[in-house]
Amino acid sequence: METIQTVLKKVPLNDLHEKLGAKMVPFAGFNMPVRYSSDVEEHSTVRNSVGVFDVSHMGEFVLSGDKALALIQKITTNDASVLEIGKAQYSCFPNGKGGIVDDIIVYRTAEKEYLIVVNASNIEKDWNWIKQNNSEKAKMIDLSAKICLFAVQGPKSVETLQKLTDVNLAEIPYYSFTTGNIAGSENVLISNTGYTGAGGFELFLKASDAEMVWNKIFEAGAEFGIKPIGLGARDTLRLEMGYCLYGNDIDDTTSPIQAGLGWITKFTKDFIDSDLLRSQKENGVKKKLVGFEMIDRGIARGHYEIMNEHSQPIGTVTSGTQSPSLSKAIGIGYVEVEYAQPGKEIFINIRNNPYKAQIVKMPFLKK
Repeated sequence: METIQTVLKKVPLNDLHEKLGAKMVPFAGFNMPVRYSSDVEEHSTVRNSVGVFDVSHMGEFVLSGDKALALIQKITTNDASVLEIGKAQYSCFPNGKGGIVDDIIVYRTAEKEYLIVVNASNIEKDWNWIKQNNSEKAKMIDLSAKICLFAVQGPKSVETLQKLTDVNLAEIPYYSFTTGNIAGSENVLISNTGYTGAGGFELFLKASDAEMVWNKIFEAGAEFGIKPIGLGARDTLRLEMGYCLYGNDIDDTTSPIQAGLGWITKFTKDFIDSDLLRSQKENGVKKKLVGFEMIDRGIARGHYEIMNEHSQPIGTVTSGTQSPSLSKAIGIGYVEVEYAQPGKEIFINIRNNPYKAQIVKMPFLKK
């Protein structure tokens, strides 16, 4: 039988990560660092000090022109008309059948220009989806291969990065951004966003400047014990905040209303699936995404069955882990709505044994 070899793409700093001793794994079609030391150590570094993720595998599209906003309004659930230049917005692409093509961030970069940041695994799919729906003929540019993206996260991220720029980082509000010089690289988009709940910035820069900027960030953060952080800790950090991961917690079969993303689904405009999603919001859904903490000792993993007290299946775990910050096992998953209230007792089927858990309000880690 003939096997098709998939060639993994590499981020520009691939060789540097290997030199740093990272364990590299295939992720979203890329060769990516999953950890450099240990997941728990890296998680703790971000929560307590500062760490850097190379997330250059993410996709970046620019939509521009007179009709760019009209296109974005049609293909996203959130209301991009409220965005001022320098503001960003979490949103998603509905797929025309009530599911989600991808969850994204929309940045308004100029009067008639928007940057859309998409998940690495969906770059081609998202590009084709936008193109297919671009009856407005907005100009589309795919910058994914030309941009490196570093997430500098943690309570010491401002002090670290402030050494490298004249931009007053403390003045950039959450989900806002500016452009400036960082570590000798010009026109870096400096965004107060992140996927960790630990505070920090995401830096969009030219791939040709990536190694220089990376090295200078590490020099600047040396006094705080800065570390490179892999995908393992990225997952435990986002899970403590109850943030969804595309492909695990949301996908083409889950609606934003089921996923607790009603807050990014605005019915002040018409968009793909707006009638269907409005009906779900008004009439309710049969299953909802919830957070839970394990009461019995055991770790819930993706695809494990969720049961009620009579051992009847009522849902499925989508993500689960041992929380390093809380020293307890946590998870998220979809359950039938009658079991979705905080305080409700549920059971996770782990190796054909019921392990007790309790529904809790997210985020798990309270600020």
